[in-house]
Amino acid sequence: MSGNRFGGSLGRDLAVDLGTANTVVYVRGKGIVLNEASVVAVSTKDKRLLAVGMRAKRMIGRTPGHIHVIRPLRDGVITDLEICEKMLAYFIRRVHGARRVAKPRMVICVPSGITAVEQRAVQEVAELAGARKPAFIIEEPMAAAIGAGLPVHEPTGNLIVDIGGGTTEVAVISLGGIVTSTSVRVGGDRMDEAIVQFIKKEYSLAVGDSTAEEIKIAFGSACPLEEEIYGEVRGRDLLTGLPRTVSINSDEIRRALEEPVAAIVDALKETLDNTPPELAADIMAQGLALTGGGALLHGLDAHLSAETGMVVRIAENPLQSVAIGAGQCLEDFKVLSGVLISSGGPRFDPWSMR
Repeated sequence: MSGNRFGGSLGRDLAVDLGTANTVVYVRGKGIVLNEASVVAVSTKDKRLLAVGMRAKRMIGRTPGHIHVIRPLRDGVITDLEICEKMLAYFIRRVHGARRVAKPRMVICVPSGITAVEQRAVQEVAELAGARKPAFIIEEPMAAAIGAGLPVHEPTGNLIVDIGGGTTEVAVISLGGIVTSTSVRVGGDRMDEAIVQFIKKEYSLAVGDSTAEEIKIAFGSACPLEEEIYGEVRGRDLLTGLPRTVSINSDEIRRALEEPVAAIVDALKETLDNTPPELAADIMAQGLALTGGGALLHGLDAHLSAETGMVVRIAENPLQSVAIGAGQCLEDFKVLSGVLISSGGPRFDPWSMR
């Protein structure tokens, strides 16, 4: 008998990490096949899509009046339903190419702290974009834990910290379920905003979000470096309106990032405070797993370890852990289907698909 447990053909079923910063698509039997920026450029005249993904991201701050660059997700939730649906449909077409295929089954990731209305919006976007009904969702910390290789179905405490573009998800997982979790709308975007505001305040210099992201990657850290990094930043002088270059260093950027990093630490401590004692003992022995793009901030693992006294391990592939975990639900469907939620709300029953 051909096909898979979903009833679709091998390679058709998709797992999608629809992130604030990036959208990652996993195809069953193939792995990660697409990783693009969650950005769309549209014509203001007829709402026609002009560019999607990295091509659109490179247009940010550089477009004429008739082109509007949109990020349809903010803080982990959809802010523009129509544009998000078009973006996801475009990515699905990219994945399938010229092949004519039936609507794929889809597992899509959502933050653990979103409301029922926001959750339904994600499912609706997936279905409008071409997914077969019902679209299944998985909470991001669960997907991240699976993708990081944690034994989520064992009767032991697993602590995951997933720092994405819009949200940070902290969760304790045991026996295939989330025991306690904290979701805060702090992530890579908030770090970029903090850098923009710091440079504006300290140097009266305006820089864009893309420049702030580059500064974060090049200079950002959560702990003092053995040798501080120095460099130059170009922007627009707020007093004269002319281009200007200023010298900055990693110590300044670390100070700029103090507030968002502190918010991540607070979310972690809040989750630990709500953890049952038995699981807390497991976590102290095993440590925590760090995933998401924020995990790549230099020294963040050491900073979290110093704040909590725990061992901190960065996942092997932190940027794609959520998509990999969601994809594993397709590959090992019978084992992992219990973590999925269908459009109707309850956890998915795999035996209903026989």
